[in-house]
Parts: sequence; structure tokens; C-alpha cells
Amino acid sequence: MAIDYKKTNAPVSTVTWDKNVLSEPTENIYESVAIIAKRANQIGVEIKEELSAKLQEFASYSDNLEEVFENREQIEISRFYERLPKAVCIATQEFVDGNVYFRNPEKESFSEEK
Repeated sequence: MAIDYKKTNAPVSTVTWDKNVLSEPTENIYESVAIIAKRANQIGVEIKEELSAKLQEFASYSDNLEEVFENREQIEISRFYERLPKAVCIATQEFVDGNVYFRNPEKESFSEEK
């Protein structure tokens, strides 16, 4: 399932988050940060693969180093991806909005024992 990061409402620059808002879903700020970090890694990989696939279309397989092409379309694609919010910002916004699925197997097994 590919997510359209162009339509995200995540902030483009750094934002200070209320730790109570971040820790609310898990009741533990460290667990929340770990979940956000894992999701940010997933998003980063998805964006990198998407960008690599788009730039692969412009790859030159010739060995001539003197030929350097300035392709406006390639530059625009690169600039677009540079302007996207960082993966951590997207992941944090998804987490706060409740769009990230997570579970803790240790808590589930502990609650089943009771």
C-alpha cells in the first residue's frame, strides 16, 4: 500500500510536540518514540525507492564523462522530493493522527496471563 506523501499534512520544518500527546496512545513516551522511529524508517525507504525509480529513467549508461546533461525534468523531480516533509515529520503526524498500527507482544502476553 503506497501512501501519497504529497497530500500529507505533516509540517515541513521542525515542530515541538507535546510529550503528553505523543505518549497518550502507548502511555509511554519511549515506546511512542520507538514506534515513530520505526515508521520513519519505513517511510524513508519508500520515498527513496520511489525517487530512485523515477531517476532511473534518466540514467545514462555511457562511459563518457565529458557528456553531462542538464535535464530540467530530473532537477524538478529532485527538488520536489527535497521539499517534502522529512520522514520523521510524516511519521509523527501519522502517529498523532492515529494512522499507525502498532502492538506490543509483551503487553499482550502479560495481559493474557492474568
